[in-house]
Amino acid sequence: MEQCKVKHMYDLNETIAAGLLEGVEYPWEALKGISDFIRSLGPSLDPDRFEQRGENIWVAKSANIAKSAFLNGPLIIDEEAEVRHCAFIRGSAVVGKGCVVGNSTELKNVILFNLVQVPHYNYVGDSILGFKSHMGAGSITSNVKADKTLVVVKDAKGQIETGLKKFGAMLGDYVEVGCNSVLNPGSVIGRHTNIYPLSMVRGTVPANSIYKNKNEIVEKQA
Repeated sequence: MEQCKVKHMYDLNETIAAGLLEGVEYPWEALKGISDFIRSLGPSLDPDRFEQRGENIWVAKSANIAKSAFLNGPLIIDEEAEVRHCAFIRGSAVVGKGCVVGNSTELKNVILFNLVQVPHYNYVGDSILGFKSHMGAGSITSNVKADKTLVVVKDAKGQIETGLKKFGAMLGDYVEVGCNSVLNPGSVIGRHTNIYPLSMVRGTVPANSIYKNKNEIVEKQA
């Protein structure tokens, strides 16, 4: 499970939430702390760059927020981010610099690193998306198991009990998720990995891979 650790998945220079992630070994350990972290960080943000738009909601003045978007706190939207028509941010969300949150996209208890794109009909819940990661149209994170039991992260060599009932996906930096894919609870995808469209992903996927299906995961060629 070494590949699943924060230090192997993320460049913490690319998120305003670095202070939260520096304190954990595995990224999903930060999920329970997102809400409190935002409440703590928000009041300290530079008022020349950020404005408060409601209870526990801080939005960068350079961000572009559609009038029809719904913003619920706790929430931080960083500089140059774009939140498009009818986006639904339910709360406990950190939206990084230059991110795109698209039409009809729903966010809940998430960290989006800088330059993440969730631009079309995405659901992202109880998840962390690394720098420049991208979810194709209609791709979603499924964050609760059908039997409502606690989520376990698994790979070929073992498993980790997370103690979490709600856990979507951890995407490393530069991950590309193809259109209409489903990332099942406890999915962990390493840096620079591509997921084919219409995929159903479960467990861990190594860094620098191409996921075609659960039986065909190939290493990227240099």
